[in-house]
Amino acid sequence: MPVIRVSAALITDDAGLALMVRKHGTSAFMQPGGKPEPGESAAECLSRELAEELGAEIPAERLEYVGLFRSDAANEPGHALEAEVFRADVTGPFAVAAEIAELRWVDPHGWGELVVAPLSAEHLLPLLAVERPRDEFAEHPADTDA
Repeated sequence: MPVIRVSAALITDDAGLALMVRKHGTSAFMQPGGKPEPGESAAECLSRELAEELGAEIPAERLEYVGLFRSDAANEPGHALEAEVFRADVTGPFAVAAEIAELRWVDPHGWGELVVAPLSAEHLLPLLAVERPRDEFAEHPADTDA
C-alpha cells in the first residue's frame, strides 16, 4: 500500500476544543498540516503549512514533537498515512486560506455527525481526550464554526 507522509498540528483552545480543517472538495475534517517539500523537515513543513493555510506564524523550533502516527489516508483510497504530529501553541484569529474550505473547533470526546479523518478519529482526538478528561472540559458545542 502506498504511503503518504505528512506533518500535522495539534492545536487546542482554552476550552480544550481541537482545531480541525476541511480541504476544498472533501468531506472529512482533520488536523491542519500537509506534505513536506523536498529537503524540508517535518517541523519546517508544518510551520509553512500553518502559515499558508491558516495565517498562523509559528517557527519550526517552537513546535513540540508528539510522535509518529499511522492510519488510512482520508482522501486517497488505497493509501496509508504516516503523520509526524506536533503540538502548536498558537492562538487565532485564524484565516482560512489555500486549500482549506472550513475550520471548526471540535470536542475531542465526541464529534457527533461530523466526518472526521481516520488519523484524527483513531489517534489524535482520543489523545486529546485522555489529556483533558471530560470533567475538566468546558461546556461548548462540539463543532462551532470559527
